[in-house]
Amino acid sequence: MEPNAEIRRLLDVMPASGRMTTKIVSKPEQAKVIDASFPQPWNQARPIYINFDLWRRLTKPQRDLLLLQVVSWLTGVKWFKPDIYQGVVLVGLLGGLLEAAQSDVVGIAVAGGLSAIASVRIWRTNKSQESELNADAAAIRVAQRRGYSEVEAAQHLLSAIEAVAKIEGRSSLNFSELIRCQNLRAIAGLSPVSMPENYQ
Repeated sequence: MEPNAEIRRLLDVMPASGRMTTKIVSKPEQAKVIDASFPQPWNQARPIYINFDLWRRLTKPQRDLLLLQVVSWLTGVKWFKPDIYQGVVLVGLLGGLLEAAQSDVVGIAVAGGLSAIASVRIWRTNKSQESELNADAAAIRVAQRRGYSEVEAAQHLLSAIEAVAKIEGRSSLNFSELIRCQNLRAIAGLSPVSMPENYQ
């Protein structure tokens, strides 16, 4: 597999929002088939690292769905969106600045603590299993615009998750992958049991 040709093909598969915010990078030395670091709020670059020697062992539909899932997860991480936690962080920071101007140590500590708690909550929300399930659903929606049916897309993503574990030499899937596989089986019609509506 020629990495540059595959990167060009994958860019065509990606949604426009993914092409604007993410970058595919060849990383032959990594042990993982595909990897992406959790995006930090101060870093706008969101690289996706692929070991193309391992990547070529997947089928084309598996590669498409795996890439779409990672892109959907990366673009789904929102540090700056209007909601209660971002508001609390902002209020805490402004309060901390006001208290610092008045040299109020207790006020600074309270405002800083408030901002820290809200920041941790934002972090956990973006790192949760729910965010992975949402990325799977988003990847399937994009795949449907690329000619896959919902059932086909779910089956390809399911088989890709299982294939990646084997390629990477892992004897079993991790907990998050097991949850995702169960949900994908339900979408693909392979299992009557899906994730509960209120699953967190």
